[in-house]
Amino acid sequence: MASAEIFINALTTMLVTLDPPGLAPVFLALTIGMTRAQRGQVALRGSLIGFGILAMFALFGASILELLGISLGAFRISGGLLLFWISFEMIFEKRQERKEKTSEVAVTQDHIQNIAVFPLALPLIAGPGAISATVLISGTMETGFDKALFILLLAFSMLIVFAALLAADRLDRFLGNTGRAILTRLLGVLLAALSVQFVVDGIKSVMNM
Repeated sequence: MASAEIFINALTTMLVTLDPPGLAPVFLALTIGMTRAQRGQVALRGSLIGFGILAMFALFGASILELLGISLGAFRISGGLLLFWISFEMIFEKRQERKEKTSEVAVTQDHIQNIAVFPLALPLIAGPGAISATVLISGTMETGFDKALFILLLAFSMLIVFAALLAADRLDRFLGNTGRAILTRLLGVLLAALSVQFVVDGIKSVMNM
């Protein structure tokens, strides 16, 4: 069974890459004109679809890599570099700008009907960073029981995302521009350190092959 430290690191990585506080203002922009009940329905559907996508990658991500002839070590390096780029965007506020642009496109093209699927579930919740982190973490889970615990951890992470979306208007008012900027940068620095660890583990794995 994996150690408690591994699961704590996994939860931290997932929460940082999912970025519930950062999703809150974007969710508000996506759901302009909706009632509170309609926002709740969109938040629930988007969170469930996002969880389904990540759970699928947690269960079958390694098999997909094996089918494509990609070693887990190589994916750790590439995934770590991708997560490092996301942390760079978070520290310099590029990620939030990209999310807001995505939401603007979706409102004009798809408007309300499919907003829970695109862009909320994919790519805002289950984006490249979250998918990469899911596959990387799942690859460190050696037993079926560990993977089952990781799925529960994913569900817990998604529950936090859902709660953040439901409380989006209050969370946005509470944090304000300054609070969001500080929190995003702190999470970005933490993600940068975790992503470097993924790269180091990947290099070690490749060199031992």
